[in-house]
Parts: sequence; C-alpha cells; structure tokens
Amino acid sequence: QVQLVESGGGLVQAGGSLRLSCAASGRTFSSYAMGWFRQAPGQEREFVATISASGGSTDYADSVKGRFTISRDNAKNTVYLQMNSLKPEDTAVYYCAAAAGSGSYTRRYMYNYWGQGTQVTVSS
Repeated sequence: QVQLVESGGGLVQAGGSLRLSCAASGRTFSSYAMGWFRQAPGQEREFVATISASGGSTDYADSVKGRFTISRDNAKNTVYLQMNSLKPEDTAVYYCAAAAGSGSYTRRYMYNYWGQGTQVTVSS
C-alpha cells in the first residue's frame, strides 16, 4: 500500500510559479514510477508529467513542456512538480499517483494509487 498526500497548491497570478509536493508513505517508494495529473471542472483528468522509479526518465504533456519540471527525492519519499510561467488554463486540481514498475507512464489506468489532490488556481 502507498498513501500519497499532495501539498503546495494555491492561487497565483499568470506568469507566476508554484511547486507541488507529494509525500508518500511506505518503504517501497523507490520502486514506483510517479505521475502528476490534473482535472479542471467539467473535464477529464489528464496526464501532466511522469518520472521513473529511479528518476532517470521523465515525460511531459505537450501543454506543459518547457514550463513544468517533475523530480523526486527517494530518500524523502517525495515527488515534486515545479510549475513556472503558469497560465490560467493550468487551473485545476492536481493529483499525484504511483505506478508499480520501472518505466514512466502516461496513462491513468497504469497507476495504482492516487492522492486526494491539491487545487491550483491561476488568475489572469
């Protein structure tokens, strides 16, 4: 079992930055790929970024490439999402998720565990 708790969301002006954190319980964090997804009101939950268990591989949605960076600290059981140059269309609830395996995964169904989400609101 893996429990995930997100933090770091909030209200920011367009062009600003936020860093989301996701703290994981359990001793096997380093064996899970981690991902960030987001869901805006009335929309499907969509992939944002993923990082492999070792941290050696990452992937991003086209909409955030060059602006967002995913990273992890396996010693702290934590994954991060640094979000720069934020846009109003980035407004959503952001979820972190864990997937058993050594790859980096972009599909929701690949993830076994989910956090409760943290709200990010970007004002224009």
